[in-house]
Amino acid sequence: MSLSPPVLLQSDLPGIPVRRGKVRDVYDFGDRLLFVATDRISAFDWVLPTGIPDKGRILTQISRFWFARLGVLHHLIDEDLSSLPLPHGTPIDLLEGRSLVVRKTQVVPIECVARGYLVGSGWKEYRQSQTVCGLKLPAGLIEASALPEPIFTPATKAETGHDENISIERAGELVGAELMAKLRHLTLTIYQRAADYARTRGIIIADTKFEFGLLDGEIYLIDEVLTPDSSRFWPAETYAPGRNPPSFDKQFVRDWLESTTWDKNSPPPELPELIVERTREKYLEAYEKLTGSPLS
Repeated sequence: MSLSPPVLLQSDLPGIPVRRGKVRDVYDFGDRLLFVATDRISAFDWVLPTGIPDKGRILTQISRFWFARLGVLHHLIDEDLSSLPLPHGTPIDLLEGRSLVVRKTQVVPIECVARGYLVGSGWKEYRQSQTVCGLKLPAGLIEASALPEPIFTPATKAETGHDENISIERAGELVGAELMAKLRHLTLTIYQRAADYARTRGIIIADTKFEFGLLDGEIYLIDEVLTPDSSRFWPAETYAPGRNPPSFDKQFVRDWLESTTWDKNSPPPELPELIVERTREKYLEAYEKLTGSPLS
């Protein structure tokens, strides 16, 4: 087994307030933010004590790839950390490749989800009511079926735990019907554009979630974009309706945790080295398939 690079679990910068998510640390520089993707990994609503080497760099470079490709307004300014007044002693070498300098926007408090296939919570709801987030679907679909056309299913943003699926009408009540209509159109347009490209690279994007922000009357695509953490990537060559295909993400981690005695209500165990290495390989495979290049 090859030696793995160091793992960054926390990106403490001296003297700057930070907002810490499950994976990203966010630093405020007035009109700009610094996003740092750590190597943390979460499962079953827990951040695990073991990180995945290079995960933060892979997620950052995948987002950067999509921002450059999608042709929509986005919040990325650059990756050059020298544009920020970083405190003396900042470990630049640890942050490079995993950091993005972005515009500060007013975040729309809705997760914008696009679904092209019937899987996950959508499949569970369909079996009960032939709907997904209240949208009626044709009869006779099976798990992992391609939908007749992609659908938009908004969700509330949860600081902890799972996001909660809501109707388009409820989302419109929260952010305004006009804005919601624009977000629906943007979400489905971006998803279709990305899914068409990914299919040429041997990847099916089964579903994904986007976040948007407002700045000077414009809608910006923000946060991470079309990564294995925010999307369900399936290998096209092994896809078959009727079963949930393996994905390019943390499936090894989830499967291993399910095989242990962990009760999901107490701090999770450390991951074995083999699970860490296999998970890293899946993230790398997703990056290389999408971009056609090795991770630099």
